[in-house]
Amino acid sequence: MKTKNQTASLLSEQFLDAVWLESGLSENTLNAYRTDLAAFEGWLGKKKLALDAVTRAELLGYLAANVRQGLSPRSSARRLSTLRRFYRYLLREALIGEDPTADVRSPSLGRPLPKSITEASVEKLLTAPPETTLGVRDRAMLETMYASGLRVSELVALALNELDLTTGLVRVTGKGGKERIVPLGDEATSRLGDYLKGARPSLLGEQKSGAVFLTRGGQPMTRQAFWQLIKR
Repeated sequence: MKTKNQTASLLSEQFLDAVWLESGLSENTLNAYRTDLAAFEGWLGKKKLALDAVTRAELLGYLAANVRQGLSPRSSARRLSTLRRFYRYLLREALIGEDPTADVRSPSLGRPLPKSITEASVEKLLTAPPETTLGVRDRAMLETMYASGLRVSELVALALNELDLTTGLVRVTGKGGKERIVPLGDEATSRLGDYLKGARPSLLGEQKSGAVFLTRGGQPMTRQAFWQLIKR
């Protein structure tokens, strides 16, 4: 690969010159690109990685590290957007053989309440008696859903091995099997911790399951069951 004889910094400058000529980007946008690329170059240096050696898994690791350092989902999404354009440029110029950003989704920026969920329904669940098993579960589900912007289908499909409460991150598998790293926020992390320590074992009983959220009978939560508890 040509990149072996060219530094990431030099390639970044070549890329910035190219996008300026092709797209006429403003100085502010170019500076934002430059800042994002400099952060990535710093990470590459610490990992002793070359641009053409970065894999999809390593890129996800970089995005997760950004979140652990306190970067907002919006800023993380911008960094990924910059890297996506950068790697497409390198691929176009035959400087790399594969684009590690191709199957990486942007971090969720959150979403408003689904129209079918009324404010009254949400308020009812959020104020459910916390000492009840189902109340703890329902509060954890809603806090997780709205703090991270998960779809209902993604929420009910969460597995225990996708949660990392130490870092406050969750690995979400969305449409087409694409993965993304999503921050949970302090409140959701706290509610999940309470649920996993007490309510979930009570619901599970003697059964075994890798699902995070369980029904009253100890089975993995389904979309239908979730909507039923919203409507009740």
